[in-house]
Amino acid sequence: MDRFMAEAIKEAKKGLAEGGIPIGAVLAKGNRLVSKGHNMRIQENNPIMHAEMKCIENAGRIKSFKGTVLYSTLMPCFMCSGAVVEFCIPKVVVGESSNFSGTRQFLESHNVEVVDLKLEECKKMLASYIKKNKAVWREDIGEL
Repeated sequence: MDRFMAEAIKEAKKGLAEGGIPIGAVLAKGNRLVSKGHNMRIQENNPIMHAEMKCIENAGRIKSFKGTVLYSTLMPCFMCSGAVVEFCIPKVVVGESSNFSGTRQFLESHNVEVVDLKLEECKKMLASYIKKNKAVWREDIGEL
């Protein structure tokens, strides 16, 4: 497994240990880790603190996101995908998309390369959380 996806999985587990939704993300440029983050919606009582948004926030004011790769344990939602498009992040690598299919077509329509690794570890971690926290999950994906 790619070391950056392994870091994203660590972030997801960190969020779960804090009582949050187990989704993690990292931003890489070349062989360098730029930033990382995990879903903080519950911990910060903030509806926009998805893992990808927290990761981008943690990157700070870098001159350009061109040439970066966003790794996320789950296919991003429209909000997070909008940030990817806005900041011209050219590639997104996801751990899985079976628990939430997300916005692959939207990203690809904006010339973002999307790679779905279909990792069983990511799928099982989130599926277990969803089973125990259906209402929180439905809130997170805007179904309530």
